[in-house]
This record gives sequence, structure tokens and C-alpha cells, in this order.
Amino acid sequence: MPEFYCGAAPEPQNLALAWNVDPVAIALCVALVAIHARVGRRRDRPALLAGTGLLLLLFVSPLCALTVALFSARVAHHTLLIGVAAPLLALAFREVRIPGPALPLSVLVAVNAAILWFWHVPQVYEVAIVGALPYWAMQSSLLTAAFLLWRGVLAREMHPGLAVFALLATMVQMGMLGALLTFARRPLYTPHLASAEPYGLSPLADQQLAGLIMWVPASLPYLAAAVLLLAAWGAPASRPVP
Repeated sequence: MPEFYCGAAPEPQNLALAWNVDPVAIALCVALVAIHARVGRRRDRPALLAGTGLLLLLFVSPLCALTVALFSARVAHHTLLIGVAAPLLALAFREVRIPGPALPLSVLVAVNAAILWFWHVPQVYEVAIVGALPYWAMQSSLLTAAFLLWRGVLAREMHPGLAVFALLATMVQMGMLGALLTFARRPLYTPHLASAEPYGLSPLADQQLAGLIMWVPASLPYLAAAVLLLAAWGAPASRPVP
């Protein structure tokens, strides 16, 4: 039986006690705060604190242990990572210049989709959740790709129409992945075949729930951002004076 990064799947009655001290997650949050203290703006600190606080909860709270038991919890974990923590960090570092050439938004959309789909290939996923190196390769690549996409979308110089198109394209590809998981006729993720039933879910029902999470709730941050960008774009103050 492989040793999963977040430990053994907890029993439901022990879930509330399944907190952990993840040195990598703690170091990541400390590093983000330290970097922002040097190069960030004071007005962006609320977004930084919210983003790093969510990151810390994702990796030290019982949700980390629950991801070992339920694939749906893993998808919820990834949803919060790329759809909530990433845009908060993108807002926090919005004014910070990143060295190197800026990638076109279309490339960022494609890279974000490729990484998301890659880590949810069943054979890849089975390796990714075992051991610190593959686990953090998965988590860091998902977070980095989403951070860069959100940073591009939220850039002040980005045309709102392009930003909205990028958000909608991301919603579509996430919905496609969610639909594949929802309508699959058999369980695809073997690490969860025996661990879902104590939570009242069959492996297939757990996978279907994961698909629904990826299909609907995961799309909501992108939809909300698109609506806000469209509203700001159409506001009278944003129109040129005749």
C-alpha cells in the first residue's frame, strides 16, 4: 500500500482531528509574505493575507487528509487552489514586475488547461499523490499556472474583451473535464476505491461528485470575474468622452 503525502485516509469520526504541520506549505506562505514585504504594495496586503491564509488551510487542515479518502475532496482542494487562492495572490502581486517575457494570454490559457488535464489523468494522478516530490510538483504547477493566468487576466493593461474570453475558455475546458468525470461509467481513480465508502459514497459516486464540482462550483470564480470585468468595461466612466 503506497504512503500518500497527506497520510492515511482518516475515518469520518477522526476527520476533525486530522490537522498536520506541512513544512513545505508553511515555507511557501512565509516566502510569499517575505517577498511581498520587499516588493509588494501595502494596499495589496489584504489580498496577500487572504491568499496565503487559504493556502495554509488547504495544506494543514483536515481537508488535506480528506483528499486521501475522497477524490471529490481532491477536486475541491484543486478548485480552491486555482480558483480562489491563485486570483488572491495575483491581486496581491498585481503591481510586481516578474522577470522574463510576458506570455500571451492565449498561451497562459492553454498552459493552464494542459496542466490541469495532465494531473487528472488517472495514471498520472496515482503517482502524483504519493511522495513529496510528485505531490508538490502537481500542486505548485497548478498554482503557478493559475496564478499567471489570473495575473494576465487582471492586468490593468489587458483588454477586457480578451480577459473575458480567457476566463470563458477556461470555464469551458474545466466543464469538459468535469463532464468526463461525471459521466464516466466506472471509477477511474484506484487510490479511492476503498476509502470512499466509509463516507457513504461509492467510488463511482465520489468520482461523479468530483466531476460536478469541477463542472459547476469550479467555474464560478471565473464567471464572477468575467461579469465584473464586463460591468467595469461597460461603465460610463470607462467610456471615452465624446
